[in-house]
Amino acid sequence: MAEGIQDSDIYDIALHHRFQWEEAQDSFVILFPEGMVKLHGGAGEVMQLVNGKVSVGEIVTILKNKFPDAEGIEADIIGMFEMAFGKAWIRKLN
Repeated sequence: MAEGIQDSDIYDIALHHRFQWEEAQDSFVILFPEGMVKLHGGAGEVMQLVNGKVSVGEIVTILKNKFPDAEGIEADIIGMFEMAFGKAWIRKLN
């Protein structure tokens, strides 16, 4: 795992943020008071699983099973967590 993001970490959507499918954008988005972020492809797949109950390691396993042919998927998932946490879209619960 990348430094700072551990298998056992559990994250949830940050307070005052909402994750949802936006039909008009034809993608998942994160809504917050200052605006909206459109999530492309894999980012939406990761964020669908961020619910305050599932650990990072479990999310990696779920997505590896869902996309068995995706090379380097673990690094992409961890990168998404690092970016989302850095932008305060998610919060660490444990």
